[in-house]
Amino acid sequence: MGLNLNDKKAVVAEVSAQVANAETIAIAEYRGIEVGDLTVLRKKARESGVYLRVLKNTLVRRAVEGTQFAGLAEHMVGPLIYSVSADPVAAAKVLNDFAKTNDKLVLKAGSYAGKVLDKAGVQALASVPSREELLSKLLYVMQAPVAGFVRGLDALAKQREGAAA
Repeated sequence: MGLNLNDKKAVVAEVSAQVANAETIAIAEYRGIEVGDLTVLRKKARESGVYLRVLKNTLVRRAVEGTQFAGLAEHMVGPLIYSVSADPVAAAKVLNDFAKTNDKLVLKAGSYAGKVLDKAGVQALASVPSREELLSKLLYVMQAPVAGFVRGLDALAKQREGAAA
């Protein structure tokens, strides 16, 4: 059963709110995916803080009109699932990781920083480490000199203790 006008307006408003805070949108064709698999995909999206929904393409076109994601409208054809996130990598990563294990989910396109990405672009974006991973690597690099200095002092202290004995 189709949506009435008020329901359509509500969907456009909801998607517009998500798009307003988004850094990335990734879209994929989901034709033939079983309900159980979609449930797993939705769970992973929730855990990653990604807004994931199957939506009518015309409603999404209206929601992205006049935004940095407007160029994505020409790719909105067929049965699509939309992945939207404020994290620049999460939306692409959720769909890409799921597509690796389920060949019925086909990545179509995406948009990041005002640029429309093809399938390869979405895959490349998904391969970028997340913000948390990058921060942990940065923290490790920042701690390494201090840890090395402490180990050096410890070795020097043990050497002096050995010489004193």
